[in-house]
Amino acid sequence: MHKLVSFIIPCYRSEKTIEDVINEIEGAMDMLVLYSYEIILVNDCSPDNTWQKICELVKEHDEIRGYNLAKNFGQHAALMAGFNEAKGDIIVCLDDDGQTPADEVGKLLYQIEMGADVVYARYGHKQHNLFRNFGTAMNEWMAHVMLGKPKDLFVSSYFAARRFVVDEMVKYKSSYPYVIGLVLRTTRNIVNVDVTHRARTVGSSGYTFSKLMALWINGFTAFSIKPLRIGTLMGGLIACFGFLYGIYTIIKKLLYPDLPIVGFSALMSMMTFMSGMLMIMLGLVGEYIGRIYISQNNNPQYVIRDEVTHEESK
Repeated sequence: MHKLVSFIIPCYRSEKTIEDVINEIEGAMDMLVLYSYEIILVNDCSPDNTWQKICELVKEHDEIRGYNLAKNFGQHAALMAGFNEAKGDIIVCLDDDGQTPADEVGKLLYQIEMGADVVYARYGHKQHNLFRNFGTAMNEWMAHVMLGKPKDLFVSSYFAARRFVVDEMVKYKSSYPYVIGLVLRTTRNIVNVDVTHRARTVGSSGYTFSKLMALWINGFTAFSIKPLRIGTLMGGLIACFGFLYGIYTIIKKLLYPDLPIVGFSALMSMMTFMSGMLMIMLGLVGEYIGRIYISQNNNPQYVIRDEVTHEESK
């Protein structure tokens, strides 16, 4: 019996690229005769004609299902929508812009068959601009420091996972899904395979600075309390420094009573630094409390406005 592979593709501004990705998936899977497959396209409220393009593709391909989100929830929420709809024994996630090579999916599936729970594609040379590469580096650092990701493990948007991993991930009902965190808390049996990363041929990345910042903050706060612990540690160190400096000032005054009192600039610098640290920590605490409040109000991860299948589109 053939294993079913579910391809999940979040779509945003991809009306000109998604058809080539679909064709490449079909070409690759035609060569992998031991697998059957389905393709789940999740339109993250794209402002262009991506949804109309998805509807056209569903009419032409019986293995495709399309889902249209009611507003822009973000890539990770779109993935969660796809996870909840996927029926496959193996789930493969990739991008809609053609930069992740669908024709190399066999490498990921092979490692799954060799016993890995999750397989991430690793790129020898990423064809992103400097801004996106910086964002990726920050995401890698954050996942390592905050989530305990092994330092030699590269994570990317192109990965394959076993069914039980995705079943565990969809149990997460909070309003702020973070896929890397969900994977890392489910299993540590994760490997990399090397694939080619292509240059973008159409359009530009949908990740703006504000979206990257929101992603980092989500990673910082969704699955770790380390930011709070780091703040506590820094507060303790600064308090110790202030105490020692106070003792030094008293001793100096006792030894040199005629020494004029100076240090206004240093005092103001220290007060400014301390005020900034306090505001950062208050902001972090507020972020945690706000997320708890929003999650308690059952704010949805995503809302599906429309869905289309091959039978319905006839």
